[in-house]
Amino acid sequence: MGWSFMKAADAISGKEGTLYATINGEVVPVMECKNISAKIQKKKKEFNSLGHRGTQHKATGWSGSGSMTIYYASSRWTKMMIDYATKGIDTYFKLQITNSDPTSAIGTQTVTLVDVNIDDDEIVKLDVDADFLEKQMNFTFSDVEMPEEFSDLSASSGSGE
Repeated sequence: MGWSFMKAADAISGKEGTLYATINGEVVPVMECKNISAKIQKKKKEFNSLGHRGTQHKATGWSGSGSMTIYYASSRWTKMMIDYATKGIDTYFKLQITNSDPTSAIGTQTVTLVDVNIDDDEIVKLDVDADFLEKQMNFTFSDVEMPEEFSDLSASSGSGE
């Protein structure tokens, strides 16, 4: 009897991808990014009804948040935070994240986070023990698109026969 498994070659390398920001209409590569992750969390309400002892749950919305660690090599993010602190100018932008490992048969996935807004940012940094300066930023987003998705993994899986 045969069984399927995921081929190691189809595992997506964390280094194979791109990140672009669209800020005030300008598309810029975010080459200083070390890592990024974002998630959608459903907002749920409890629902109780006659004849059912258990509490049910119904999704009523969602919230998007994420974080990224970047090398301390760009003033772009610091300027956004200082503009908000000193002038009240709050910047919303897009982040487009693409995973594309040429050794994988599952192809490419692109997700665009829309109306991204930075929550916090380290605006200055010194560290005598650090080989490379890094900083982490948390953010929220209010919309998301997926213009490109991986192909079906089962189409490229191996057979254990």
